[in-house]
Amino acid sequence: MGPVVLVTAVGAAAGSRAAAAALACAGSDPDRAGLAIDLADGRAPRPALIATAAARELEERLAVHLPGAGVASRGSFCRLQLAGDADGIGQIAAALPLVRASAATIHLPQRLLQPVLAEARIRPTGALLRADLPEDRALTALAVRDLMARGLRVAVLKRPLGWLAAGRALLGAPAVGGNLPARPRDRLLHSADDERQAIRAERNRP
Repeated sequence: MGPVVLVTAVGAAAGSRAAAAALACAGSDPDRAGLAIDLADGRAPRPALIATAAARELEERLAVHLPGAGVASRGSFCRLQLAGDADGIGQIAAALPLVRASAATIHLPQRLLQPVLAEARIRPTGALLRADLPEDRALTALAVRDLMARGLRVAVLKRPLGWLAAGRALLGAPAVGGNLPARPRDRLLHSADDERQAIRAERNRP
């Protein structure tokens, strides 16, 4: 299984859903579609006019295994909307094996962070916090310490994506050069071994 990244907002910070979509875009390629899971009640997502073959294939697999769930291929990734409750959390565990080696992001409200972490079958590898600093610095620091103590790689997005980058990400269309800053993107999507190799390469560079 590829990286599984939790994405949530700290306090009243805006833009966490677009950040989750941008991360799913970055974890996709033409042959492997990422998955953006959204734990939110509301209308089911609509498919985009353009989607890769890999995204459509993932949509079909999810529709078979999770009938009745809101699923739609959008550009380079597939979006899955689940109820923001215990049933929705349980369905995450059923959906993740279908993603195979691609990246999956789980966008969730703060109130569901601990219940998702308590679900042993999900096994997240990282977390992206959308936080406004310095307003929520103390609360962000507490969240980062807790997540790192659980063995997760953590990154903080201090500003929301611009409106154009956010719109493209939600449609599954990564912007030229990427929608997210390179450092948090690479930290969350690369394995720990990849990260150590990158650090060694940087240190050995003449």
